[in-house]
Amino acid sequence: LVLCLPAYFCFLLTALGVTAGAHRLWSHRSYKAKLPLRIFLAAANSMAFQNDIYEWSRDHRVHHKYSETDADPHNARRGFFFSHIGWLFVRKHRDVIEKGRKLDFTDLLEDPVVRFQRKYYKSSVVLMCFVIPTLVPWYLWGESLWNAYFLASILRYTISLNVTWLVNSAAHMYGNRPYDKNINPRQNTLVTLGAIGEGFHNYHHTFPFDYSASELGLKFNPTTWFIDFMFWLGLVTDRKQAPKEMIQARKERTGDGSG
Repeated sequence: LVLCLPAYFCFLLTALGVTAGAHRLWSHRSYKAKLPLRIFLAAANSMAFQNDIYEWSRDHRVHHKYSETDADPHNARRGFFFSHIGWLFVRKHRDVIEKGRKLDFTDLLEDPVVRFQRKYYKSSVVLMCFVIPTLVPWYLWGESLWNAYFLASILRYTISLNVTWLVNSAAHMYGNRPYDKNINPRQNTLVTLGAIGEGFHNYHHTFPFDYSASELGLKFNPTTWFIDFMFWLGLVTDRKQAPKEMIQARKERTGDGSG
């Protein structure tokens, strides 16, 4: 139990590095973050070990632009296994490369935090994903290095990977579509719980610019709580939101009636 708490804390840091960092901040520019917060999110993103911020954001923008086509890096129409993990085992479809080249990613490399993390990514991953989660329990309360490594590092890393991948697979296949029934992404409660607020996927693909990635008022979205707390601290500005009128109009026009 003593080791489970820091392992879960590392999981939350890992998740925020992806959800609040690579996803909502750098991929979608749905809010602005000041330098101390960007540094924190970049470190947390290295703990996630899911490619550096530039690569993660590049692939995600291509995914949104060409969702469910051959140009989508993890095209869910190719099946659950492919969209979950299989896409990492094969070379990218030529459409992913060709059409991805047409998008502009210069804004990512204009951020010195993104450039620094990309330059020292391998070293930062070793430190943040494996060394620190192992050494902290060992040093602070005498946990064995073996237990700390396999629970706080390896098991935590494995779970965080699969939770993230479920957004690409399960949240594109299972659930309702109250905002746009013409696209594959769904609202998936289980994915929301595991991915700390990223399972409201039909909403997110309908309004990708919204910093909350869900309709305001929904009760469980820890990533949004974190961003709001950072706003309260003065580290976040310019949170973008979809107006209620726009959301309601879209529901009535293209939703499946489940909302």
